[in-house]
Amino acid sequence: MDLHDFYYDLPEELIAQDPLSDRSSSRLMVLDKNTGAIEHKIFRDITEYLKPGDCLVINDTKVIPARLIGEKEGTGAAIEVLLLKRLEDRQDTWEVLVKPGKKCKVGARIVFGGGKLTGEIIDIVEEGNRLIQFSYDGIFEEILDELGQMPLPPYITHKLEDKNRYQTVYAKHEGSAAAPTAGLHFTKELLKQIEDMGVKIARVTLHVGLGTFRPVKVENILDHHMHSEFYQVDKEAADIINNTKANGGRVIAVGTTSTRTLESVADENGHIPVKSGWTEIFIYPGYKFKAIDCLITNFHLPESTLVMLVSALAGRENVLNAYEVAVKERYRFFSFGDAMFIK
Repeated sequence: MDLHDFYYDLPEELIAQDPLSDRSSSRLMVLDKNTGAIEHKIFRDITEYLKPGDCLVINDTKVIPARLIGEKEGTGAAIEVLLLKRLEDRQDTWEVLVKPGKKCKVGARIVFGGGKLTGEIIDIVEEGNRLIQFSYDGIFEEILDELGQMPLPPYITHKLEDKNRYQTVYAKHEGSAAAPTAGLHFTKELLKQIEDMGVKIARVTLHVGLGTFRPVKVENILDHHMHSEFYQVDKEAADIINNTKANGGRVIAVGTTSTRTLESVADENGHIPVKSGWTEIFIYPGYKFKAIDCLITNFHLPESTLVMLVSALAGRENVLNAYEVAVKERYRFFSFGDAMFIK
């Protein structure tokens, strides 16, 4: 399977630069994965496609303000640090991306916020990422909230006025370097309306890494190596999902991150255990889904692993045709863009 099999032509002006004032008023394309038929709706119309006994699986990760701008000690050179993941065994040590990398050799010290936070580069790991050990007085999360910026994807050039618009309304567990963007369309009112219909909501956690935006650089996609991301499925979520399946309801994943979590943990019969760990699952056409039946998702970058995932669920031709229609109909693309429901 070649990379260019997942290419589509996207005019730059269709990349959404700002979130809509009302989350649930974005557009919704409904795609039938069996027939390829397409309908055009507004996101809050999602209730028309949900049934009592279904289960909506949401990812309750919370984005941390993971972009820090500091100065190199001694030279004052500006350094940008992007927090990727915290080491489990050393709480003040993070794997990070740094720019410019050549100024950040092992031993270099970076000062943030006039000394409220300092970091020392202690190692260089795979793909040029660094390990940085922080020192500070107080609570790290509070300092990060004060000094850090939201790590918006590279294709968003506008400044985000309200940090909360890059969080879902149900974000709870801090740890993501990017938002699970399919969930950005939900309001608390819409979620309550869905629950009142008799649809169960299961919460899982997957901390989204910036590998989500890493381009596929190999021509044969099977040679692509996925980044690893931490996930957690607790007993409450597992029970809700397993009971839904046992009773003949559909499991509807909100986003590719919820999908990857469930497909990582499910056994061959689609049973979901209580589990946490790291996943590197790469889903592309030919994959047999074990856990999910339907998917709510955004429109993804050409030749990305996310386009490959939705193609695995709905068929490559159906997906590329839907994207062509979305371009013609002037849908808004990517993180702050419109949504698709694959039923």
